[in-house]
Amino acid sequence: MYRFLLTRQWVILTLISLLLIPTMIRLGIWQKHRYEERSARNQLVAEALHAAPVPVERVTGPGHAVSRKERYHTVTATGTFDTAHEVVVRRRTNADNEVGYHVLTPFVLDDGRVLLVNRGWIPADGPSQTAFPKIPAPPAGKVTVQGRLMPDETTAASGIKDIRGLPDRQVMLINSEEQARRLGKQVLGGYIEQTAPQPRGGTPEQISDPGKEDAPLNYAYMIQWWLFAAGVPYGFFVLVRREARTRAEAAEQERTEEAEPAAV
Repeated sequence: MYRFLLTRQWVILTLISLLLIPTMIRLGIWQKHRYEERSARNQLVAEALHAAPVPVERVTGPGHAVSRKERYHTVTATGTFDTAHEVVVRRRTNADNEVGYHVLTPFVLDDGRVLLVNRGWIPADGPSQTAFPKIPAPPAGKVTVQGRLMPDETTAASGIKDIRGLPDRQVMLINSEEQARRLGKQVLGGYIEQTAPQPRGGTPEQISDPGKEDAPLNYAYMIQWWLFAAGVPYGFFVLVRREARTRAEAAEQERTEEAEPAAV
C-alpha cells in the first residue's frame, strides 16, 4: 500500500520534511536566545534608569569604555558649557523621524577635564547641511547638568560610517577619544544625553528615554517555530494517509470496472 513512498516525488517530499524539522527547531532556539537577550537588555535599562543619580566622575574617566551595565545610568556634573568648541552630529533623527543634528557641547568640569554633553536634536537649516547651524545657547556660567551615560559611538556598533572631510565643526559619531584629540584636553570616556536642566523654549529637543525592546514578540516566534516543527511530521502523516487512501480507492474502482463485463 505504501510503495508509492519510494517514488521520486515522495522521496523528495520526505527529505524536505526531514530537513524542515531541525531547521525550524534551530529557528525556535535562535528566537529563544533573542528573547533572553532582549529581556536582559530591558532589565539592565530599567535598573539603570531607576538608579539614583551619581557624580559622573564616579563612573567614568579619560579613556574609560562605558560598559553595558553603566549605560543609561543617570549621572550629574558641575561645570560650564564650552560653546566655542561645540560641534553637531549629522544625520540624526528626532521622535518624528525628521533628519537634523544632535548638538554636542563640551562641558568643562571644575578640575579642567571635559564631559561631552549631547544637548539634544535640532532641525537642519537646509538641504546642503554645509553651514554650521544656529544653535540655542546653553545656560551661562557654572551649572549642574544631569543625563544618561552613553558609550562612545563606533561604526561597528552603530552602523554609521565615519565620513571624513565634513564641513567645519560637524561629525558623524560621538567619540570621546576623537574629541580629546580635537580639544587637546582630557575627556571623560563616553558622553551623556542631557535630561536636566530643560532647555528654554524646548530646543534643542532632548532625547527621549530608551524604549523597551519587544522581547515577548521573540517568545511568540519561538513558540510558532516549534509548533511548525511539530506540525511537519503530522502534516506528512496526513498526506501519506490521504495518498494511500486515494490509491486504494482508485485500485478498488479499477477492479470493479474490470469485473463488470464478466458479470454481463
